[in-house]
Amino acid sequence: MELWNSTLTSGFILMGILNDSGSPELLCAILAVLYMLALTSNGLLLLVITIDAQLHVPMYLLLGQLSLMDLLFTSVVTPKALVDFLHKENTISFGGCALQMFLALTLGCAEDVLLGFMAYDRYVAICHPLNYMTLMRPRIYWLMVATSWNLAFLSALGHTVYTMHFPFCMSWKISHLLCEIPPLLKLACADTSSYELMVYVTGVTFLLLPLSAIVASYILILFTVFHMPSSEGRKKALVTCSSHLIVVGMFYGAATFMYVLPSSFHSPKQDNIISAFYTIVTPALNPLIYSLRNKEVMKALRRVLGKYILPAQYTF
Repeated sequence: MELWNSTLTSGFILMGILNDSGSPELLCAILAVLYMLALTSNGLLLLVITIDAQLHVPMYLLLGQLSLMDLLFTSVVTPKALVDFLHKENTISFGGCALQMFLALTLGCAEDVLLGFMAYDRYVAICHPLNYMTLMRPRIYWLMVATSWNLAFLSALGHTVYTMHFPFCMSWKISHLLCEIPPLLKLACADTSSYELMVYVTGVTFLLLPLSAIVASYILILFTVFHMPSSEGRKKALVTCSSHLIVVGMFYGAATFMYVLPSSFHSPKQDNIISAFYTIVTPALNPLIYSLRNKEVMKALRRVLGKYILPAQYTF
């Protein structure tokens, strides 16, 4: 059988979710609105955390990193999907596919690890409040951030290089929203069973280790919260933690469906929907979940708007 990826000039066709939907124009408009919402909400939250000195504590700095990852993650996928649909051109070059895969894997894995560190931060803040600034000193925070990015970078680099080294057959249509490992392996002309097992093991490891840390952290947090003498303190702790748990549920639920469940349990159309959920919908909702339920963030937002934006109205 003729192989066609011997040069970087070869390309793929991303089928996406727009062409397969019953109302592609409506879905395109919805995706555009969600993308603008993700850009605005994550950008504004990142700006507020950067400018407002009162938010320069590990909890909010980690939240800023999450917003940065979400902003970049959705920008890797959504603009191309929208432009391709409007131009009726769904092609992506071999090199572009590899780059998109690498960036998506890096940002997805980094967010996966970061959510585990955020759970540990909540555990320290609630269970050991007097030692918070010691246990979460700047060196620890930067170590968490560096670990999230470096582990994700190395894993994404290895998987991207290995996935793209396979010979692909004359079928160039990827039945997916973006270049990801599972749909690309279906186009390979070689035995990929061993590598698929490695992808599965890597995915389970990347998901289960942070998820185990999250579960352990929240078991200890709940034990501490229910022994708090103040009902106001219990309410504040539960509200703070519930935001993180909602984000964790959305992210890990989608990632588990995509990378942990065997492919026989989900169809390409379901994979497309799940991919759109964690690359477009989740990044748009995360900052709203955190900011609208957090009084400190809302106060900081009002301070920043009042100091840098509203005064400009009276300079004319």
